Amino acid sequence: MKVISYMVPVVMLLLSFFYNNNPFVVKEEAQQAFQLLNTIRSNPEKYYKELHLNAKLTITKKALRWNDTLAKVAEAKALDMAKRNYFNHVNPDGYGINYFIQQSGYKLNADWLKDKKENFFESLATGHDSGTEAIKSLIIDAGDASKGHRDHLLGIGDWDASLYDIGIGFVKCDGGKYQSYTCIIIAKHDW
Repeated sequence: MKVISYMVPVVMLLLSFFYNNNPFVVKEEAQQAFQLLNTIRSNPEKYYKELHLNAKLTITKKALRWNDTLAKVAEAKALDMAKRNYFNHVNPDGYGINYFIQQSGYKLNADWLKDKKENFFESLATGHDSGTEAIKSLIIDAGDASKGHRDHLLGIGDWDASLYDIGIGFVKCDGGKYQSYTCIIIAKHDW
């Protein structure tokens, strides 16, 4: 029994090295990503070739507003993915970003948006050297697989064009599955 009591802390320590990859938030990368996204929205023509965008897309020119509450939620989500070594819109406990936005005090505009597993406001990326690289990779029009993120970030379509508050979390990791995690939340506050 004494051997087991000594083994438990040793096993826990070894497991902590597997899951603890020293993630840290890089706010400057989040701000640069935010600036780039607003620049692309205001002058999409300049980015048609680089981002493989169809000139017929109706990209909103509405500028996004930085929201500190959404930024904290995005940072927390990116940190959680890094610490627990997963990449998904729903965390291992079954909660999606709609739930965390609502829990932060940022009021969503409809009861159906509060479902714990839903995501109508989040784009995720992993493995990028910078926040601007993450934005570009999510926008590149590569067919149906990237359409949802592209539409979300560029405000294409009535729903996405109605959203204007943004928060971005960019997290770097020393180890683990990915070198970085990016969470971008664009939503609309219900006053």
